[in-house]
Amino acid sequence: MEPVGHASEPEPVGPDNESAGAPSQDDGAAAAAGADDDGRSAEAARYSERLLKEGHERWEGHRCPICFLFIGLPMDEHATMNVCCMKLVCKGCGLAAYQRGFRGCPFCRSPLPSDDASSLAMIQKRVGKGDPEAINHLAGQYCLGRIGLAKDVPRATELWTEAAELGSVDAHYHLGNMHYFGDGIDEDKPRGILHWQQAAMKGHTISRHNLGVVEFNNGNYELAVQHLMISAKMGYKRSLNEIKEAFMRGHATKAQYAEALRGYGDAAQEIMNHQREEAKRLVF
Repeated sequence: MEPVGHASEPEPVGPDNESAGAPSQDDGAAAAAGADDDGRSAEAARYSERLLKEGHERWEGHRCPICFLFIGLPMDEHATMNVCCMKLVCKGCGLAAYQRGFRGCPFCRSPLPSDDASSLAMIQKRVGKGDPEAINHLAGQYCLGRIGLAKDVPRATELWTEAAELGSVDAHYHLGNMHYFGDGIDEDKPRGILHWQQAAMKGHTISRHNLGVVEFNNGNYELAVQHLMISAKMGYKRSLNEIKEAFMRGHATKAQYAEALRGYGDAAQEIMNHQREEAKRLVF
């Protein structure tokens, strides 16, 4: 997949060498360090438990704001971002608006931008209001050098960091990618994984999938399958395929694969409606 020896005998304590048997500052420091290690271990265990317990439902920001169904994955194939309001509208609702003769934004009814300059102006207007999704979107444009902007990965990273601090789950996902793969910045895999974890606990499907792949590549197959089961049940087909591969290699059980298959099927069924089926048929 794509990421004891024996202690020395104690010296007897007598009137002249009581201090020899008393705890020294080094002993105290060692005890404190041991306590700190125990505390960190307990905290890490709690965090790992949270990571697996939270984020089993997709992030609400990935629902279409018109039909309120979750958008299919990958989302850029099933929805369109409207920079006027920074709403991701599914292609089914976009098609329904088009068939009614409406040519503006299906959500806020604003006219669509006519060129890159007007798109950028709309995005910057939302950025100026502190909209985390607008900041996240602008970061993507800098990263790819789109809508008239020169490619500027450091600037993109700054914007994604700001958006993540303001609550953008997608920004955490992008930061995870940037740091893990060293895409235009210094590679820092632990930092990348931490961003994916933050996103996964909020219900970001692909971040969850990535955690599963990382664990699988590290040989932590049981943990990997737990992550991939969550993302497969959210409707991510690549996770389902990875579980199938794990099953074929003997790292997942038949029952786990069957459970993932049912969960994936349920998720896929829940996001479909007539309008989306029509948009898919027409390649809208």
